[in-house]
Amino acid sequence: MKKFKHYISILLTVVAGFSAWATGQAQNSNQAMNNNSKKLVAYFSATGTTMEAAIRLAQASGAVLHEIKPATPYTSADLNWTDKSSRSSVEMADKSSRPAIDGKVENMAQYDVVFVGFPIWWYIAPTIINTFLEQYDFTGKTIVPFFTSGGSGAGETLKYLKPSAPGANWVSPKNFNYMSLDDIKQWLESL
Repeated sequence: MKKFKHYISILLTVVAGFSAWATGQAQNSNQAMNNNSKKLVAYFSATGTTMEAAIRLAQASGAVLHEIKPATPYTSADLNWTDKSSRSSVEMADKSSRPAIDGKVENMAQYDVVFVGFPIWWYIAPTIINTFLEQYDFTGKTIVPFFTSGGSGAGETLKYLKPSAPGANWVSPKNFNYMSLDDIKQWLESL
C-alpha cells in the first residue's frame, strides 16, 4: 500500500509538473538563458525522479522536453544495484555497454543548448546516456548535464561522457536533488 501511495504521489507530481511546464511553454516570457538559442532537455529516468527534475528545468528554461527511452524498459529487478547480475549492474560494469534507445530527437541540429539529465549510477551517468550522445553531432553545441542521486555526487561523469560527444562545449554537472523551480531559475541565470 505504501508503494502504491508513492506511485500515486509521483504520478500527481508529474501531471502537475507537466501542466505547469505546458503553461510555461505557452507564456515563455522573461526566461533565464533567453538569448534566442534553441534549447532541449533530454533526460533518462528509471524511477521518475529525474523526469520530475527535467520537467521543472524545461519549464524554467523554455526548452523542448525529450525523454531518452530504453528500447527495453528497466524493471525493478533490472535496477537492483545490490545484485551483481542485474541488468544495470552488468551495464555499468562494462563502460562500453550501449543500451538501445527507442526513438530519436527530430532535427537535433536546431538546438544550441542541450541539457542532458540522468540518475547517477555507480558514481557516473548510466551508459544509455552515452548511447544518446553518440547518436548525434554535438560539435559547437553546449551540453549541460544535470543529475539526481540517492546521495553521491557526479563522480567521474564527465570523464566517461565527453568522449561520446567530441567537439561539444561542456558545463559542469549540476545536482538537481531538491531543487525547486526558483532554484533552477537562479542556477540558469548563473550559467
